[in-house]
Amino acid sequence: MKWLKPNKYGNRKVTVDGITFDSVKEASRWQELLMLERAGEISGLFRQVKIELIPKTSKFRACHYIADFTYIDKSTGQRVYEDVKSGDYRTKEYLIKRKLLFWRHGIEIKET
Repeated sequence: MKWLKPNKYGNRKVTVDGITFDSVKEASRWQELLMLERAGEISGLFRQVKIELIPKTSKFRACHYIADFTYIDKSTGQRVYEDVKSGDYRTKEYLIKRKLLFWRHGIEIKET
């Protein structure tokens, strides 16, 4: 595990198995999800999945939401979109994007 420079929210970027994560908590969750995938409880695990919220126009760039992880929960058959968040650090931008994601795509974010 390699430690990188801390950011403004107090979390430290960390590198695990050559992958850089925004926090130790996110890296730990990734390792948990990998174990669940190996155990056959989830499938189709991806990280940093970009979802368009507002398309590009002639005046403005597109706006996207980037989910930390997505996977299919085999017990329900549903795709899960997950973000590792600490309640104290949910920014206004995150809250707005989360609402737009639900309004536009019907996707709810699971916060861990």
